Amino acid sequence: MKALKGMNYPASKQDLVQKAKQNNASQDVIQTIEKLPQDQFNSPTDVQKAWGQGRK
Repeated sequence: MKALKGMNYPASKQDLVQKAKQNNASQDVIQTIEKLPQDQFNSPTDVQKAWGQGRK
């Protein structure tokens, strides 16, 4: 995901939001990250799984 390029894991939801803002992600992407159903992510795969659940 381009918005999280360069993200180090494990990461908190706040870490993801900060990285997305640094990468100039759209407000829609940032809001979706803020709504993800978990607060801690161990890998990009964890983010992708949560993203899929959060977009339903």
